Amino acid sequence: MSPSPRRPYQLPIPDLNDKIEALLEAARRESTNPADVELARQILVTGLHLLRDGTSRSELKLVNSALKELRHAFRVFKPYAPIRKVAVFGSARTRPEHPDYGQARKFSEAIVRSGWMVITGAGDGIMGAAQGGAGRDASFGVNIRLPFEQQANVTIAGDPKLINFRYFFTRKVVFVKEAHAIALFPGGFGTHDEGFEALTLIQTGKSEMVPIVFVDEPGGTYWRDWYDYVTTHLADRGLIDPADLDLFCVTDSAERAVDEILGFYRNYHSSRYVDGRLVLRLHVAPDDAQLEALNDEFGRLLDSGRIERAEAASTDESEMPHLPRLRLHFNRRRIGGLRSLIDRLNAFALVPAPPFDARRRAIFDDPLPPGQVEEEEDVGEWGLG
Repeated sequence: MSPSPRRPYQLPIPDLNDKIEALLEAARRESTNPADVELARQILVTGLHLLRDGTSRSELKLVNSALKELRHAFRVFKPYAPIRKVAVFGSARTRPEHPDYGQARKFSEAIVRSGWMVITGAGDGIMGAAQGGAGRDASFGVNIRLPFEQQANVTIAGDPKLINFRYFFTRKVVFVKEAHAIALFPGGFGTHDEGFEALTLIQTGKSEMVPIVFVDEPGGTYWRDWYDYVTTHLADRGLIDPADLDLFCVTDSAERAVDEILGFYRNYHSSRYVDGRLVLRLHVAPDDAQLEALNDEFGRLLDSGRIERAEAASTDESEMPHLPRLRLHFNRRRIGGLRSLIDRLNAFALVPAPPFDARRRAIFDDPLPPGQVEEEEDVGEWGLG
């Protein structure tokens, strides 16, 4: 076999590159998309680079385990990709007689009646309440293996949609990818961690906008006190933009929480960045007068240009080319304003969009500086002797 042509991110040993190419050629029947095959090639090359780098056995185990459990999670969620899902967080220690427990169950019953599914950490307390309200068929469990907590609750135990993770970071990736909304009930460190993680990813523009609701028991003040703290010590001190307070909703009503989530997708579908511009997929495009009004009201959110209608950038069905789009040169520092723009777009839809047209959320992959790309692709010298 003649040596394969040199590509970016290859090994410095032609014989090994040829063997990788032969392996991929044999497996090419699994995917006809050249871009997918190229990514698989880079995964193989990365694995061999780990050996070249003298990576320790414990580090190799970490990478191996993380890759395997992510692959398993992707496979479990794939058949349910068209159905929107809400991630529910809250304390594993909440007792069934506590009002928070009943509130979580009530919320999940209502959201499932609207065609959604529920994802929890699979434990007891709020998680057990949410999955009890959702029922086994509409539940996913993403459990974390802990030395003292937690075993899967009775609703999801033994179900094929229960996934057990070794690592919090892989578990978080799955929550970010699969959840189209987030509902937080009173809880401890883990609940606050998940809430701030979601807010951080949205605020920094690393993931798509989703509705986030903080739900108290009826008349409760757990999250209302938290909101007062965030307002006083973060927004008023300039540590966050005041508009960032629009990224979430605090309520003591399960019905209000459900309405907040469903209303977010009344017209808005999803988003992605194409050539540095934000593209919003919608079900109903604004007419000329509405578009002019949007530019007048939300022009401050733009780095340049105007909000304009656009065609799909790809004929790939995964890009849902049938949906109308808006394109804008969005200033990513004004993420709170983007939520207000989405709310305005949702008001244009006379009837709600169908619930079964979801897609996995995008984790935005911003380009790296050229120097860092070169560092990642640096093949160096392999000491094989």
